[in-house]
Amino acid sequence: MAEKTTILGGGAMATACAILLAEDSNRQVTIWARNEAYAAEMQETRENKRLLPGIFLPDGVQVTSDIEEAVKGANFYVASIPSKHLRESLSVIGDSLRPGIPVISVIKGMEAETFLRPSQIIIDVIGDRPVISLSGPSHAEEIAKRLPASVVAACEDLELGQQVQRMFTTERFRVYTNKDLVGTELAGALKNIIGIAAGISDGLGYGDNAKSAMITRGIVEISRFGVELGADPNTFAGLAGIGDLITTCVSPHGRNRAVGERLGQGETLTEILNTMQAVAEGITTTAAIHGLAKSKEIEMPIVDEVYEVLFHEKSPLEATDSLMCRPLKEE
Repeated sequence: MAEKTTILGGGAMATACAILLAEDSNRQVTIWARNEAYAAEMQETRENKRLLPGIFLPDGVQVTSDIEEAVKGANFYVASIPSKHLRESLSVIGDSLRPGIPVISVIKGMEAETFLRPSQIIIDVIGDRPVISLSGPSHAEEIAKRLPASVVAACEDLELGQQVQRMFTTERFRVYTNKDLVGTELAGALKNIIGIAAGISDGLGYGDNAKSAMITRGIVEISRFGVELGADPNTFAGLAGIGDLITTCVSPHGRNRAVGERLGQGETLTEILNTMQAVAEGITTTAAIHGLAKSKEIEMPIVDEVYEVLFHEKSPLEATDSLMCRPLKEE
């Protein structure tokens, strides 16, 4: 009997995951999208026209808004819902999700009110179960086109991580394993904040030297924060850390970098949000990380300045001056 994987969410990464998983002809893949009209359109046209136009779903992938139909017989759930909507979405469908079924999370963020990581939110809402974080430099636009990419499947249970590794690996998508779930999730969340900072630098026209410094000092802040919360420092030197950070800071596909760039060019956050189709996780994550860092007295100057720009209307130029004029110190 073919294994079945149900993808919870109808966004770009959900679509890309469906395309990856469907390369195994022995696997049934179903996407659950909450919006009935949206799901029906994807099922009929075989295309996520809003977020991945021109890329078509394999014939075997089913799309439905009926959660009971979507999860029936599933061996794995893939969670692909923005972190700010994760709790509410899972609360709506939680009764339909079987206990104990492992969840593969491709979510990169943190809950602002509770400071919980995606795996913790999942367990909090739908009960204790294995959660695997699939993370790394992995823009959906490129994955869906079958461009080469490498990521990490992080899970405290190495055997389960290896199972997910085999599920997702194709000739164009390479998966490594890692036992550091905490570090992998924190790296995936914090890189979005640094992505906003890199975008601000781009918007101000500061050039490559400035962006390189932002990436380098950004990974220092990410590592400092992660280690304080119990992560393995080696994680931040790998695909989930510096790898994902580089892609986020340089790619034209990056929503967080794009938000920063528009801020640097003089737009307000309200103006930007009113014209965005997809969610930029870094905005919510900045509030969460800034609050947690302050409570734990973790020094994070880049995060502090991004927070001030996003939520206190500090000008990007003033934020840059604040960073450049900090007291001199050793690297």
